[in-house]
Amino acid sequence: MEPGAEHQQQLRSLRDFLLVYNRMTELCFRHCVSNLNYRLLTGREETCLDSCAGKLVHSNHRLMNAYVALMPSIMQRRVSDYEAGAAQASQNSAQVASAAPTALPGAGGHEASPDLPAPGPGGPLQGAPGAAT
Repeated sequence: MEPGAEHQQQLRSLRDFLLVYNRMTELCFRHCVSNLNYRLLTGREETCLDSCAGKLVHSNHRLMNAYVALMPSIMQRRVSDYEAGAAQASQNSAQVASAAPTALPGAGGHEASPDLPAPGPGGPLQGAPGAAT
């Protein structure tokens, strides 16, 4: 991994951590702190905050453990789906290339309509009534 990409990944990880921490702090504060008249927390508020933060940290650890356990299988499935899609696309392009009719040399790939005259060297409007030349 490049140093710049590694630095960006570290910044993203720090940002994610700070977002989770700020959300946890706000959630626990709103749930536990009811009286803003005093500078210090009451014993009940402190106990509530410890319990709330502990529960959220514990659930976050469990979630991350599940993520780490499942991530290799998810990545393997993505890789196999990508490889299957690439194989299918290459097979389809090979079928299209083998089924496409080859143009006759000198034909230019255009077929003339039997009902309409072929355009002249000046374009389709040459000699047509009302056409400016």
